[in-house]
Amino acid sequence: PERSYHGLVARANVGGQSVWLLEPQTFMNLSGKSVGALARFFKIAPDEILVVHDELDVVPGQAKLKFGGSHAAHNGLRDIHAQLGTGDYWRLRLGIGHPGVKSEVINWVLKKPLKEQREAIDDAIVRTLHAVPALVAGEMEKATMQIHTSKPPRPKPPRREPDGNDGGGEGGAPTSG
Repeated sequence: PERSYHGLVARANVGGQSVWLLEPQTFMNLSGKSVGALARFFKIAPDEILVVHDELDVVPGQAKLKFGGSHAAHNGLRDIHAQLGTGDYWRLRLGIGHPGVKSEVINWVLKKPLKEQREAIDDAIVRTLHAVPALVAGEMEKATMQIHTSKPPRPKPPRREPDGNDGGGEGGAPTSG
């Protein structure tokens, strides 16, 4: 059956409700082929679908829950829109940040994130998991509040030495005499 859906498929029980999990194995730009096939076979309405995707316009470590809207030039979402015939489905937007220059976007989304960014993204995923029961129960306002108010941990301030120096640069070594 996984071939029929062009992806890895699992069924899970969350809060007593059966949920389908799908990881498309197509090229990202053809994700809709996978999502559409599963939705059509199991007669899943678009508004019962949650697509988790990377988001340039959200900083690493943040996640945003959104219903509907445009594909915002995200080719995977564009294909999902086309296959479902609508943009009216839920999206969990995981921030990957923007490279700052439009010409670098393609390289940015295809390369592995820096260690610090990867850790922030992983933290956002873990924090978002706490909202899954509310998502599955259809308590979208509650899930939105849980996701949007779950803040990434603050970066630790640089370690300061007792003399007030941050340990870097000149002037940090004790002097005698």
